[in-house]
Amino acid sequence: MKILVPIDGSTYSDNSLAFVASRTSLLGQNPQIELLVVLDPLPARAARLVGKDSLKRYYEEEADKIFAPARKFLKKHSIAATESFLLGNPAEKIAEEAGRMDADLIVMGSRGRTAMAGLFLGSVTNGVLARTKHPILIVRDKNPPESDGMRVGVCVDGSKFGSAAVKYAIRNPELFGEGAKFYIINVTSDYAGAIMPDMAGMALPALSEAEVVELQKNEFEEALASVRPLLAKAGIAPKEVCLVGNPGDEIAAFAKKKKLDLVVMGSHGYGRFKSAVMGSTATRIAAKGDVPILLIRR
Repeated sequence: MKILVPIDGSTYSDNSLAFVASRTSLLGQNPQIELLVVLDPLPARAARLVGKDSLKRYYEEEADKIFAPARKFLKKHSIAATESFLLGNPAEKIAEEAGRMDADLIVMGSRGRTAMAGLFLGSVTNGVLARTKHPILIVRDKNPPESDGMRVGVCVDGSKFGSAAVKYAIRNPELFGEGAKFYIINVTSDYAGAIMPDMAGMALPALSEAEVVELQKNEFEEALASVRPLLAKAGIAPKEVCLVGNPGDEIAAFAKKKKLDLVVMGSHGYGRFKSAVMGSTATRIAAKGDVPILLIRR
């Protein structure tokens, strides 16, 4: 597996490194790990005054300040990694480097929630999401998994994006660890809330309880129909979970209740707004908790 880990010396990139270090099965497969630092270039006038050789040394020294503690951490955990630094817009350069190395995974730390209503994962994270189709693991402030085998929730909705999430989990078992426990999650509509007015204008239930249950059962079966054969062929026997209500809220609550180590989901990933880029469900999950989210791009 080819893994790109952008770092900036913050606690957020420390979280990314800690997550990678927790993956015993993955590290046993000798993955190709690259640490990437993206520096802001000096203004053109300042760069000319400094001189080419001095400028090069300056950038190398600035990059080394960030690499040094990461290097020390990885050495402590006997993890080998290459190092690269680039100049320019961080989101653009991270996406470009992921494309150059054809990364199987980008691991990025995020500051998570803000005081504002809604979620802002940070301009760099959102910028990368908008520019690449490579899978991105967004690590929050949560401590890394204590054991190699993670508790993983894979979200499906009957679309190609849900199938992509399942296929990624099947292709990369070493990421999730030996003995990983999988939950295949689908959130059905809350048909019980449907109402219709009677002749007097009063609100009455549009569906009986039995009809609601049948609709939800059918919706759940349709969502899982295409992925069950894939999981069976791979020898994975997940626990199937049917939730009802708002997908983001329900998945976040389930992740907290079951103490999931990771939520995996597909995402189209393109759009002008942060919620569109990340996906409204993923945005809601992130806003409600600190579980890491793996977004499958393709």
